[in-house]
Amino acid sequence: MRAMLTAVAALVLAGCNQQVAEAPDLILHGGTIYTGLDRLPPVEAVSVKGGRIVATGTSADLLKTAGSATEKVDLAGTYLYPGFTDAHAHLYGIGERETSLDLDEVKSIAELVSIVGEAAKTLPAGQMLFGRGWIETHWPEARFPTRQDLDAVVSDRPVVLERADGHAMVANTAALKAAGIDGKPKSQPQGGRIEVDASGLPTGMLIDNAMGALAVLQTAPSEAQIDATYEKGAAREISLGWTGVHSMSVAGSHVPRINELSDAGKLNLRIYNAIDGSDFDKGVFGETADKMVTTKAVKLYMDGALGSRGALLNEPYSDRPDTSGLMIAQEEPTLALMKKAYDQNIQVCFHAIGDKGNELVLDWMQRTFDAAADKAVADKRWRIEHAQILRLEDIVRFHQMKVIPSMQPSHAIGDLYFAESRVGPRRLLGGYAWRSLIDAGAMIAGGSDAPVEQGDPRIEFYAAVARKDLEGKSGPQWHPEQAATREEALKMFTIWPAYASFREADLGTIERGKLADFTGFSGDIMQISDAEILKVEPTITVVNGKVVYKRPAPAA
Repeated sequence: MRAMLTAVAALVLAGCNQQVAEAPDLILHGGTIYTGLDRLPPVEAVSVKGGRIVATGTSADLLKTAGSATEKVDLAGTYLYPGFTDAHAHLYGIGERETSLDLDEVKSIAELVSIVGEAAKTLPAGQMLFGRGWIETHWPEARFPTRQDLDAVVSDRPVVLERADGHAMVANTAALKAAGIDGKPKSQPQGGRIEVDASGLPTGMLIDNAMGALAVLQTAPSEAQIDATYEKGAAREISLGWTGVHSMSVAGSHVPRINELSDAGKLNLRIYNAIDGSDFDKGVFGETADKMVTTKAVKLYMDGALGSRGALLNEPYSDRPDTSGLMIAQEEPTLALMKKAYDQNIQVCFHAIGDKGNELVLDWMQRTFDAAADKAVADKRWRIEHAQILRLEDIVRFHQMKVIPSMQPSHAIGDLYFAESRVGPRRLLGGYAWRSLIDAGAMIAGGSDAPVEQGDPRIEFYAAVARKDLEGKSGPQWHPEQAATREEALKMFTIWPAYASFREADLGTIERGKLADFTGFSGDIMQISDAEILKVEPTITVVNGKVVYKRPAPAA
């Protein structure tokens, strides 16, 4: 049997390696190239013409096809993979993170307060201070920050600090007053929560839709600022090895800017946009002529995040029995929008984290499918973004309904520190259930949710296969049996995101005729130890047959 497989592989490779009529534009050689094709061994070289792959094979054979104008790139031992796609990120937010107060590394409320106080000193008088990225789950104070914490260092200007998950903010008293929400709330916003203290006054914490009250404090960015932000975000993505991104909750007004920037060659990233649901009727669906930017999806929200207790649960939170989370979506208007999306062939990307949130989304999708005249032949590929806490009986529904779970492995290795306290051990049996979903037949589109997480493909791949934190720690409640294999993890960031964006005929594997998107790392992530995955370096990123990033040579 082994001899037969070897013979078949040799025939396939020989067919791929036949000489082409014209010299290729680019030959990448001298590496180990994982094609992503099942049961086929790595190759040494790949050649590209017109942005598409024309051959794979040995370096010696492919270099013979080079012409005088062919660019030859010696991989010098680099390990090359099909282009990694971040199937859930916020490209604008990634760019914003590069220019705003980054609180990702803050380790306590005391440190947060100190950083905020120093940052305020650098701003003009009265200018609002905005920061993002804090998360309190490891802080010694073991609580959310409050307006009083911020008031102690900054009281003369609004301060707004967004939690890492993007589903909660803390504001100082000046910000609450400016937004008109500093007194006892008469009611709570639909799909949101203004946290209050024992006297009924706001603590400064605003959850999900309650954050909208602070929108009046923000000034709209200029077109130049929007462009610069997207350029910064794209530059970071390709420097990490991402060749594509499924950008979520994109403002409809930004889509023409993204298209123009891409056409001008300023992004060098393959972008699949899911616009915010409120912008559905703005007429921005479509794609650029070269298909580098596609806008074919809409992003909806069922609930909030687990960390800020906004994820919608069937039963109350284990560590706060007075709440079961928040239901952001309203049934009647959301079902109407879903029908409109179905009829116009627009993909629905529905945020759901809690078990009740996921159950409702699956139910509403099923109702939409059942009411459709073409349900027997439709290929809609609707998605649930995050799908973090599932009822065990809902796991099989993803494959049965042809719904794609779009999941971010780094969420698991961060959330599992506190997830058991939020939902208890029983509900955690369906938490971050990659193994169970894959075994049930689902294809997981893997992403990072940057800037909520770091947005690093090495961390995401590691988290998927190791299911441990970045120091290698885990525990029984982390359910290590839910980890993915190396081969499955590669698919989670290559061919499965391609399928999730209707591009599997063009992307996701390295084979003749497909688009030349490649990700290169300094190490063999298919073979090295789990811990070593985090230490490899991005070496080369190729998009559409163009080298868009190369690791700088070490300083002499």
